[in-house]
Amino acid sequence: MEYRQLGGSDLTVSEISLGSWLTYGVGVEAEAARACVEKAFDVGVNFFDTANVYGRGAAEEFLGGTLAGVDRSSYVLATKVFFAMSRKDRGLSAAQIHKQIEASLTRLRTDYVDLYQCHRYDRDTPLEETMQALTDVVREGKARYVGISEWKAPQIRAALDLPDAVRIASSQPQYSMLWRAPEREVFPLCEKESIGNVVWSPLAQGVLTGKYEPGSPPPDDSRAASKSMGQDMGRWRDVEVLDAVQGLKPIADEAGLSMAQLALAWVLRLPVVSSAIIGATRPTQVEDNAAASGVRLSDDVLQAIDDALSGVL
Repeated sequence: MEYRQLGGSDLTVSEISLGSWLTYGVGVEAEAARACVEKAFDVGVNFFDTANVYGRGAAEEFLGGTLAGVDRSSYVLATKVFFAMSRKDRGLSAAQIHKQIEASLTRLRTDYVDLYQCHRYDRDTPLEETMQALTDVVREGKARYVGISEWKAPQIRAALDLPDAVRIASSQPQYSMLWRAPEREVFPLCEKESIGNVVWSPLAQGVLTGKYEPGSPPPDDSRAASKSMGQDMGRWRDVEVLDAVQGLKPIADEAGLSMAQLALAWVLRLPVVSSAIIGATRPTQVEDNAAASGVRLSDDVLQAIDDALSGVL
């Protein structure tokens, strides 16, 4: 495993990180989930990402129990706030940020998180109020750094321009071979401002592993076949997308990589990407994905990938 600095922070994170959206505490049985976390540590993963809304706290509770007893300084822990935890509890008001960080710390069984992230931008709360509350959370020692997820470049810029506010250390956008939107504005701004990117869905919810074949039902043990985990796959299951992804198989074979390793190495080719979040349901997936760390793709391989996917980008 290789490691990168998270933007301008002093956090050193593994190139591959383990997430818990739709999986731990929700769609994956506890024993299998714990095995994935144990395997993550075995292969050098030191960065674990979750959110209060995942399973309405269940993912945080799972991680809190699983990481209990592990040296707290040996891993980087990130969670998020924004989405509804109840009919009254949502958003990025000062009251919500202070309430939700306390609840997250209780579920995670820790005194602090390394990274506290705004899960989306809150148009109903003044940005000044949100950033002041996050500044207070850092000053109180409940979070070391703050980050954002899926904010647009002008929103990030506005937060950076606020005087006396804590500085954004990270951005968490969706990014993969099939979804390249951050390259237009978010990545250039982050590169200029020393903001690290922790990208989610780098495997397009498993589609870029090649496991889903056009015209065939999804494998029984796959995310797409799960009622609890497969509901948000959207266009990634469209026939034209699956057809294009099949064209990546010979490219991966020629490079001596699995399909997942090819996709992860592709997002990690950019220095502005600090880590790629994987969502594993089995330890073997963690091991395979982790092997993408340190892989360098040649210009010929990168061009072949673009050619294969040109019709669906």
